[in-house]
Amino acid sequence: MPRFNTPLDHHLSALSDPTRRAIVERLAQGAARVSDLAEPFEMALPTILQHLKILETAGLISSTKQGRVRTCTLNAPALRGVEAWSGQQARLWESRLDRLDKLALRLAEEQE
Repeated sequence: MPRFNTPLDHHLSALSDPTRRAIVERLAQGAARVSDLAEPFEMALPTILQHLKILETAGLISSTKQGRVRTCTLNAPALRGVEAWSGQQARLWESRLDRLDKLALRLAEEQE
C-alpha cells in the first residue's frame, strides 16, 4: 500500500482521534489556554500536550507562549482542505446511491 505524505494525510491522521477532534471543536470557538483545553478531559496534562503537539505538527493549530501561559489557536485554512475533500466524497457517494436507487426502482418495476 502506498504511503501518502500530503497535508491532507497529516490533517486526517491528526483528526482521527476523538480527543483531538474535541480540541479542534473547542478552538473553533476561539483561542484557549492549554489548561482550559485540558479541563474537560480526564487525562494527565502531558497526554493533552502530546495531542496538542500532533495537531500543531499537522498544521491544524498554532500556539504561543507568554510567560508561563501557552495559548492555542485554530488554523482554520488548514481545515478547508479537509472540508473540501469530505464534501467531494459526500457528493460522490450521493451520486452513487442515487444511481443505485434508480436501479432498484427499475428492477422492482420490471418484476411487477
